[in-house]
Amino acid sequence: MTLIEAPSPNFNARLAPPDTIVLHYTGMETGQAALDRLRDPEAKVSSHYLVEEDGRVFRLVPEERRAWHAGVSFWKGQRNLNDTSIGVEIVNPGHEFGYRPFPEPQVEAVIALLADIRSRWMIEDGRIVGHSDIAPDRKIDPGELFPWKRLAQAGHGLWAEAAPAPGAPIGEGEEGAAVFALQAGLTRLGYDLPPSGRFDADTTTVVSAFQRHWRPERIDGIADGETRARLIALLRLSA
Repeated sequence: MTLIEAPSPNFNARLAPPDTIVLHYTGMETGQAALDRLRDPEAKVSSHYLVEEDGRVFRLVPEERRAWHAGVSFWKGQRNLNDTSIGVEIVNPGHEFGYRPFPEPQVEAVIALLADIRSRWMIEDGRIVGHSDIAPDRKIDPGELFPWKRLAQAGHGLWAEAAPAPGAPIGEGEEGAAVFALQAGLTRLGYDLPPSGRFDADTTTVVSAFQRHWRPERIDGIADGETRARLIALLRLSA
């Protein structure tokens, strides 16, 4: 694919090959502003790629180097995802500056970029995630408008839809085996949520992150039947 070289000085050496792709939105008013920040040595942030709304793809940091995009993070037992991930910034003003759907040329470019990256590295579908998945207490990007289903249909990432599971919704303040099983399932999928059997604030945060990625029609942190059913279906896909 055609890449526009826009080198950033913000990187260091990798100690392990990448096995995860983390998708972000830029959350700035313009793509140029985001590109400038990702290349500013004072900012101390970067990503490997930036995808503009018109489909242009900029390469900022070589994949063999460690870009600084994930921050404090966790997925599938790993912390500090900068060490083992490739970061892709997707231009969108985000929730602060007028969140909007991602244009078709941009989505097509992201899909092509994922295919290109995965041709070089062993990256499982269950390791194509959003910033909100790896840092749910801090981040909500790329957000509920990002077309995760479309990516999965193109062969990149996980997606599942299922009939609602039986039982009443589970929410904050509840305790018991159902809560424990929910937490265990979310942990197995990749989130940092050690099972306690108590539906606390951290559980609400992680359920909201799960919904933002895999059940964007409802983001309330309550594990209703459809949320639980999608989690079960995703676990079967990723087994």
